[in-house]
Amino acid sequence: MHDINFQSFIDSDNSPFILFNHQGKIIYLNNSAEILLGYVSKNELYNMALQYAPQSFGVKTTTLNLNYDNFSFYAITVGYECEEQIYIRFYHAPRVKQSIKIDNTKLILTDINLLLEANITLFKSKYNIPLSLLTDPDIPKFKIDQNRFSKLLRKVFEMFKDAKEVSIYLKFLVGEHIIINNKRYHIVQLGIKASERIADTDSDISALAKECFISSVLKEDAIVLEIPLLID
Repeated sequence: MHDINFQSFIDSDNSPFILFNHQGKIIYLNNSAEILLGYVSKNELYNMALQYAPQSFGVKTTTLNLNYDNFSFYAITVGYECEEQIYIRFYHAPRVKQSIKIDNTKLILTDINLLLEANITLFKSKYNIPLSLLTDPDIPKFKIDQNRFSKLLRKVFEMFKDAKEVSIYLKFLVGEHIIINNKRYHIVQLGIKASERIADTDSDISALAKECFISSVLKEDAIVLEIPLLID
């Protein structure tokens, strides 16, 4: 039997996973946990791991409600097999967003990764800012108003033109859906984060996102867009 590298599965898992040493230092974290740490401190998560750890070696899962900005979890698992290391894993709470009506016959089937990369290239041609990008290549093509969405992206990126570094991620929101035209659709989340951003056109971004049927969360250091995955 061939050895299986389980780390690649954990890296791509949508559930945040963090492995600490006995001093609270992070030994390993997956991509989802890296995003989560933008909203909650490492020390708070380490203390939570200690609080909900099993009394002896092994694994313990606890049901509880946790909310960190746009993150919502319904349970955590904490485990350890020695005194030197402890891990914590978070489980996303399922959500169904409000029902809306869309005339999707006017929308265009689009590869969002390509559209995002095109707008990133445009941004990088104007501003020499280090940029990290984490996307899910398995997101299928879906229908979107390309012109309005590209306009929205350009306005969003402009909010970060004075940043020293920008991080971008694009992923599925596991367990979350939106009802559109009486059908349930998955949601794709696009996040842009930096140490600072401009906020003088936030109202324009919110209005344009609404025109694209996109939910927007505007924070001091980040902008998060939740996009319905309209397949049909």
